[in-house]
Amino acid sequence: DEYMFLVMHFPRFDKDTGRLHAAELDAFIGPDYVITLPNDTILPLPSLFERCRRDPDVQAELMTKGSGYLLYNILDRAVDASFPMLGQIGRKLRRIEDEIFEGRGRGVVRELSNVKQEIINFRAIIRPQRAVFRALERTKQRYLSDELDIYFDDLTDASERIWDVLENFMEIVAGLEGTNESVLSHRLNDVLRVLTAFSVIMLPLTLLASVFGMNVLFPGEGSAAAFWWILAAMVGLLVGMVAFFRLRGWL
Repeated sequence: DEYMFLVMHFPRFDKDTGRLHAAELDAFIGPDYVITLPNDTILPLPSLFERCRRDPDVQAELMTKGSGYLLYNILDRAVDASFPMLGQIGRKLRRIEDEIFEGRGRGVVRELSNVKQEIINFRAIIRPQRAVFRALERTKQRYLSDELDIYFDDLTDASERIWDVLENFMEIVAGLEGTNESVLSHRLNDVLRVLTAFSVIMLPLTLLASVFGMNVLFPGEGSAAAFWWILAAMVGLLVGMVAFFRLRGWL
């Protein structure tokens, strides 16, 4: 009855591993105090506390309006730190889209997988956060007065905006995966089409060479003129087949 205990999770990007993971923030809120116990660095809370330590005006602004108002400022800054991370993910998706149409479809499969994993981790962190913010809106304690409803409603709206962006990112990833598969399939079909066309072009030439290569008598056998006539026929057939395939758009 004398305090409220709050457990929050916020996304944190680890530059060493290149992965997104959850940083937990435990907080005790009483009528005239707020105690925060993070298990990892949650930006930009260290800078906020440092500003309060160094600047009496900032300290007075944040700490003279009750513990509820101070809690709001702490959570508000922690939530706002998610938006630059969302911007970074958005830039990755735009870069991947460019790479797909630049012909590097096979190389972006791993990048798409990594970004998708980041979004899934982000969603896993934000999903319970939304429920906590809604519960804070409903909480009626003497250190969370009715005047603070609008502030905590702002936190709920920010959390919902983050969730909506993540939902949009999931749709974009699904679209990029489909586009990448289509581009790869189209390029594979182009390769197969060219190989098939060359196989068909070479087939009559092989047949012609096989006929005149049989160990039987034929007109002009043993003469140099016959060799040149056969070679000319093969070249003419080759040119005709290539021209026909180009005319039909198969090459």
